[in-house]
Amino acid sequence: MADLARLYEVIEPEAKALGFDLVRVKMMPSEAGDGGEALQIMAEDPATGQLIIEQCAALSRRISAAMDACEEEGEVLVEGAYHLEVSSPGIDRPLTRAKDFADWAGHEAKISMVKGFDGPRNIRGSLTGIDGDTIIVEDAKAGETRIPRDQVHSAKLILTDKLIAATKPLDSSGAEDILEEEKADD
Repeated sequence: MADLARLYEVIEPEAKALGFDLVRVKMMPSEAGDGGEALQIMAEDPATGQLIIEQCAALSRRISAAMDACEEEGEVLVEGAYHLEVSSPGIDRPLTRAKDFADWAGHEAKISMVKGFDGPRNIRGSLTGIDGDTIIVEDAKAGETRIPRDQVHSAKLILTDKLIAATKPLDSSGAEDILEEEKADD
């Protein structure tokens, strides 16, 4: 099992060096179907709230080099085989940081609580914001609901027209050039 706090310590400076904010560091089953694990890194450019492919590639190279340096010094950050996935959080992004709950207030979210939480296990509603370490959600059924942040297992935005309208589109300049190059290869 990987120490996520230690991985965060190694990875965050690499993201910051490129001007990115780290959104999530997570170990999960690999989607390759090989029984291995994936180290999933989500980061964003504060200017857009997303990363484009070149930014993902640059961050991936920096993370790989930092992890290799740790391993050369004898520190094993991830036991066994794994692959690195670096991505943008996407439009229906996970909410992992206190600032996420504040920044996305007014948008719909789905929040799942940790096992053993005393109360509803799943909450869906409009984020009102965050007060200290308490997330405030306007639940359609229960009304205003206050959730201790340390009791959240996972939280993410729900794709709505309002969210689509609020999300800044990425710069698509150069897309035409890519299509033309692909056609030239035919």
